[in-house]
Amino acid sequence: MAKPTAFIVRPFGVKDDIDFDGVHAKLISPALAKAGIAGNTTESIFEAGNIRQDMFELLLTSDLVIADISIHNANVFYELGIRHALRDAHTILIRCRKDEVPFDLKTDRYIAYDLADLESGIESLRKSIEETLANEKPDSPVFRMLPGLIKQEPETFLAIPATFVGDLEKARNGDGGLLNLLSFEIRRFNFSWSLPALRLIGETQFQKGLESQGVETWNTLLTLKRGDIQAYSRLATIYQRLAESEMKRNPTLAKEIYAKSDNAIEFLINQKETLNSKDIAEACALKGRNEKGRWIASWIDEPKEEVAKKAISSVFLTNAFNSYLTGYEEDLNECYAGINALGLLKIIVDLAEREPDSWTNNYDEDDEASQALEGYKKEFEVLTVVMRKTLETNQSKLKLLGKKDLWHELTYAEFTLLTSRNPDRVVRRYQDAIEIAKQDNKEFYIYSSLRQVRIYEKLGIMPDNVAAVFNQYQEKEFDTRPDKQQVILFSGHMIDEAGRNEPRFPNELADAAKKEIRSKVQFIVSEEQKRASDEKPINFLGVAGGACGGDIIFHEVCKELGIPSKILLALPQQEFIAKSVSRGGNDWIGRFNALYNDPEVDIHILSETEEMPKWLGTQDKSYTFWQRNNLWTMYTAMAAGGRNISLLALWDGKAGDGPGGTDHMIEEIEKLGAKSIIINPRDLKAN
Repeated sequence: MAKPTAFIVRPFGVKDDIDFDGVHAKLISPALAKAGIAGNTTESIFEAGNIRQDMFELLLTSDLVIADISIHNANVFYELGIRHALRDAHTILIRCRKDEVPFDLKTDRYIAYDLADLESGIESLRKSIEETLANEKPDSPVFRMLPGLIKQEPETFLAIPATFVGDLEKARNGDGGLLNLLSFEIRRFNFSWSLPALRLIGETQFQKGLESQGVETWNTLLTLKRGDIQAYSRLATIYQRLAESEMKRNPTLAKEIYAKSDNAIEFLINQKETLNSKDIAEACALKGRNEKGRWIASWIDEPKEEVAKKAISSVFLTNAFNSYLTGYEEDLNECYAGINALGLLKIIVDLAEREPDSWTNNYDEDDEASQALEGYKKEFEVLTVVMRKTLETNQSKLKLLGKKDLWHELTYAEFTLLTSRNPDRVVRRYQDAIEIAKQDNKEFYIYSSLRQVRIYEKLGIMPDNVAAVFNQYQEKEFDTRPDKQQVILFSGHMIDEAGRNEPRFPNELADAAKKEIRSKVQFIVSEEQKRASDEKPINFLGVAGGACGGDIIFHEVCKELGIPSKILLALPQQEFIAKSVSRGGNDWIGRFNALYNDPEVDIHILSETEEMPKWLGTQDKSYTFWQRNNLWTMYTAMAAGGRNISLLALWDGKAGDGPGGTDHMIEEIEKLGAKSIIINPRDLKAN
């Protein structure tokens, strides 16, 4: 959790025989340090007698304001008035007994300090700081006197630099690499506008399906704004997606990720005073989906004769049903929750009747099992009536408006599947939905819907209706998901400049390096294909820069092996050649240009110049343009492959000649837990 921040409002220097800088150094700073809070004053943002926008932002956004009102200082009272008008709580007044307290503040509590013994007041101020931050009761006289006044949401007043907005817009239209880089930079540096920037980035990552990076973005936002509803909502879904994708590959990890999703969902469900019924219903449906995912995983790989027994014996089945039902009861317009509850009810009733022993074993007594089954049967009848009425009402509204809605049609199709004894009627319903999906280019939703029908088939539920659907349609014909993509991320040394004192990658080793790089790429492809699922083939993508040496060789190997590659250039063509290619001589320039002009090679450029973005300011002099380029390359690979990344590096194991080298890339990629293969040029032998 990020530390709370404090803004100090006080006079500067010596005023009326009071050394206010000394008060800050000997009293305020030590008390803040003991409370674990970072504090600052207007001194660093005060220029030529003009108070800048930064001061207003800090008065609004700081978790705590401490105002020294020992003397009648116009700036102090002006800033204190702004704070009291904008924030209802978390303001502390301190003073020594010098001037009389102004009339408007006479009734306010303040902490008195002794100028002759400032250290003696540290503990009292520390205690007041902690108690004030823990108390949400208004301490602003403005809000106390005007109880109908609405406190401002600080985030809405934070101004994001126009230069950052431009970069974000470029990132939104890109492939995700720059977006992930911006997230890293906002998370790394402390800007006054980090909160709204992270929200914009996180939402874009969510829409683009960049789950791995989205987790970091939204979690960082929660450190800046505890209890943020949108962050918890997005994390609940993101963790759910990650868990589902990991279930077959790593069930243990999937369980851990599901637990994180559950925690986020529980937070949302407990916000009943804040959220509306629709939001609560959606949270319950998310919880139901988690339980349903666990339930499916508990039996899907079992032998055919054991499937029904395992499915009806799993506690996740009833847990999922109860969560979906709770969501639907919270908002009867939440048909997603309703149709899932109805479908699980159908499964419970059918399997309990087919596997009576397994069903009975779920209960302590036979009578209890029988009563429970009867209760589920009645629940199915009631829920069928309620859902039918909801669907018919929605159908009438859509007809009146002359509209068609794919979600409504899919829900109605599954409802018909679950309740009708006429297979032809079921097929017609799915046909109506499929026609809309094709018109709207949303065939993938049909694929998702038919996968649910496949679950009924595997469990032997409604065999006639299910067979009728699959005799007409197969989910694979609607599967518009891209093939699985495995990214091979390359980083490697440039060719040595002529006369280099200690050879690292001399030109005479280029052919040997190419042979070894080809061998390692083929090895990676072979290993990944062995682990591939039969459901989707693997598409491989090479990602690297374009410098003379390892980068160019890697792209040439990819082309020869029929692997598409993406060249990421830090600078435009000619500037990049001058900086990172020409050192190798005309041969390397020719090889670079051949790749650059190849229509099958995907070229991306980070920046027009080596200047860092203006919005980064001078946050960290150690963060260089070439480090930024390395991170952009890595985050582009992550955007393309998610967790499916292999790093191939041509590296001698030593630090580079400057920032942004291969050692930096390896350091960053290892933090992600990605697979890596190292080729040491010292092990190569010239042909």
